Amino acid sequence: MEIDKTTLTDLTIFSAADDMSVFNKINRCRTVGGKDKLYDNFNTPLNSIEAINGIQQTLQLILQNLEHWPAQISNGSVLMIEKFYNATIDDIPVNPSTISAYTYKFFHRPDFSLVEYSVGHSFDFIKGMQLMITHFFATEAPTPLHKILQLASQLITKEQFNIIKQNKKASDLSPVQLLQLGRFLRYHYKRNMLDLLEIYFQLDAWYGMALSIREYGLQFPEFIPGNKPLLQATGLYHLLLQQPVGYNIKLDPECNFLFLTGANMAGKSTFIKSVGAAVFLAHIGMGVPAQQMQLSLFDGVLSNINVVDNLVKGESYFYNEVQRIKSTVSKISDGRKWLVLIDELFKGTNVEDAMKCSSTVIEGLIKINNSLFLLSTHLYEIGEGLKKYSNISFNYFETAVIDDQLMFSYQLKNGISNDRLGYLILKNEGVVDMLQKL
Repeated sequence: MEIDKTTLTDLTIFSAADDMSVFNKINRCRTVGGKDKLYDNFNTPLNSIEAINGIQQTLQLILQNLEHWPAQISNGSVLMIEKFYNATIDDIPVNPSTISAYTYKFFHRPDFSLVEYSVGHSFDFIKGMQLMITHFFATEAPTPLHKILQLASQLITKEQFNIIKQNKKASDLSPVQLLQLGRFLRYHYKRNMLDLLEIYFQLDAWYGMALSIREYGLQFPEFIPGNKPLLQATGLYHLLLQQPVGYNIKLDPECNFLFLTGANMAGKSTFIKSVGAAVFLAHIGMGVPAQQMQLSLFDGVLSNINVVDNLVKGESYFYNEVQRIKSTVSKISDGRKWLVLIDELFKGTNVEDAMKCSSTVIEGLIKINNSLFLLSTHLYEIGEGLKKYSNISFNYFETAVIDDQLMFSYQLKNGISNDRLGYLILKNEGVVDMLQKL
């Protein structure tokens, strides 16, 4: 599935403030390498239902066997293994005997200490991978997990590692055994060890995803095969919200355009971002923040939410809005299935011009029946002229005013809202009073 950097930013998948991103919310990896691999997974959404189902099944299996996940592998172990290969040390004896082992320990004490410490962490890592293969590598394992553990099994099936199977911890090894294992790891296993670390980082990324599914109560979506776009969900919300209110949504070829209105702060932008973020998570094999969700496989997601001007290039806000719409129309005219998210079209021009531009864009996009569209606007006046199209749904977020206080239900209603509450918000925040006292 295609998704550009602008859309990833619009949906808060990634953010400069890491704690305010979906990625950071999902990241429960044990290692920095696992986090990096998770980042790669986020940047490469999947392109087939088969691949997505494989990741879903992998995460489900991990969730069912969390007690078997090797606790002895830590970020510290990984860092120490990498340091071991980068460090400069005196040669470890070729065939260490008791005498040569103690000689190396006595005359090369700093190097022996580094070898001892590194072998200890390598021991824990190999032991953990051995346990991983024992508990998770089976013919009935999901394809992605089976494939990666099969490679791990080939890398780890070494006669020199029998000693790790036979002992619980590295401190059980004699100095001779310690140096024998250290020499093999350093001089004969480096390439294999680095490959094995890469395998573990992917496993750790899946582990982090599985933990977040359990922690946040996410549900696996169901992908519906076929050439028609579909998105149906109940109880859908944005993962970053502290106290979310669930939304219900259904879009299909018969009704593929949602025209959304409502007052400021009523929830329009949050709703659009919630839908986009959930569809994105579904396409990397994750669970989604919803009670249930069915969708088609999308070829791409495009957003037009946080457009900015460009002072360096001398490009206005409105110009960049136009360029983003132009790019969107160009992409989605290819006959593939797209999810298009638009929040407040043409904010960079006057109301009359914005209405004309918005109507023109919407009436053009409505002709594309192989994609789904969510569009929010304050320009409720243009809704009347769009009612002649059968494939557009009109929804709004309700706002009540009680004793001059705004009350938001965040519930999606059928129809068009003509709420104009900007002045009331300005007044309630004390700005009007401040201006009057100037």
